[in-house]
Amino acid sequence: MTDRNQTLFDRAKQRIPGGVNSPVRAFKAVGGTPRFVQRAQGAYFWDANGQKYIDYIGSWGPMILGHGHPAVLEAVQKAVMEGFSFGAPTEREVELAEEIVRLVPSIDMVRLVSSGTEAGMSTIRLARGATGRKKIIKFEGCYHGHADALLVKAGSGLATFGHPTSAGVPPEVAQYTLVLEYNNLEQLEAAFQQHGDDIACLMIEPIAGNMNFVRASVPFMKRCRELCSQHGALLAFDEVMTGFRVALGGAQSLYAQLIPGFEPDMTVMGKVIGGGMPLAAFGAKRAVMEQLAPLGAVYQAGTLSGNPVATACGLATLKEIQKPGFFEALSARTQQLTRGLQAAADAAGVPLATDSQGGMFGFFLMDKLPQNYATVMSTDPARFNRFFHGMLERGVYFAPALYEAGFVSAAHTEADVEATVAAAREVFATL
Repeated sequence: MTDRNQTLFDRAKQRIPGGVNSPVRAFKAVGGTPRFVQRAQGAYFWDANGQKYIDYIGSWGPMILGHGHPAVLEAVQKAVMEGFSFGAPTEREVELAEEIVRLVPSIDMVRLVSSGTEAGMSTIRLARGATGRKKIIKFEGCYHGHADALLVKAGSGLATFGHPTSAGVPPEVAQYTLVLEYNNLEQLEAAFQQHGDDIACLMIEPIAGNMNFVRASVPFMKRCRELCSQHGALLAFDEVMTGFRVALGGAQSLYAQLIPGFEPDMTVMGKVIGGGMPLAAFGAKRAVMEQLAPLGAVYQAGTLSGNPVATACGLATLKEIQKPGFFEALSARTQQLTRGLQAAADAAGVPLATDSQGGMFGFFLMDKLPQNYATVMSTDPARFNRFFHGMLERGVYFAPALYEAGFVSAAHTEADVEATVAAAREVFATL
């Protein structure tokens, strides 16, 4: 029987670099042939061979309701009939902005864009424009999009400036980015001591989803807030993954429960607010956001920003996740999965550490949860790859890389999780 996934991949490689339009899709980290999705419904998708999989990626987070939710489909179909794109304002843009501001107290105003990368790079430009400073802080293992200033790895010494991680990024751009170790208080203190008065913003994933699932500790986050306030830098939360996914108010609402008076100065959002359509946003207090054109001197624009179909999809999604008990049920299902994986690994004598929040989870083939990127990358990749392919063969689709978080949707059932855990028992027994 012909493997249509392989046939499509071979065709794709002739016209698309690497055969994919985003690198992780190529299965390069795990080996093998990417699955080309033909259709999806609920918690499942079907590949080009007609094989069904339980989907724990959910388009890397947006599909919090599952694929093809009836209320979302209805909203999108109605919007499509009214027009795809106008390049002019629409009422739904206003409605979505109002909804985000209502749900996230740290935000007074938002600007809608089309991707997380666009939102992240615009946030940095706005922070620099609002503060009149050049330097930024980011953390190794946190991904904020592929803007030049953010494709940077750590320097060789404590609190040194970074080096480009991609060809095409000039060293002159990277020189303004400080890359620190996540959860490292010593480096954080040193960076602000050396450069504090020149730092425009500190950007951080509060729960890093691009080194699997790693939380910023409460003392570390508290000190980030204190040092930014002390030195006049802006604290920017990248909630592209965590926003409306780990809690209705995002990760910042969780830290606000643990740190009195806590809130970030700026927030980057995406994924769930678009419900699977290309939509993202960035927001802050009014005084900062009014620095944006056409009110201020910081320029940002986009032809498809606030797209009428995308805003319809996002609004319908946000409406559904506000229903009573939604996040309690989602959290319970996610915890059922992580507990089941943990029990299956324990029974097989395989080291495993798991964590979750809301509908986002991670697992590591190690004895305890890592606190930074270097520890995450000490995982045995060959062992992870065997686990990944073993689950794939049994119809379970986890992220095809050991450094990516996973996502549970409201469409995942108890039976889906039980089937996943049963498959994991078989695979762990082979590791």
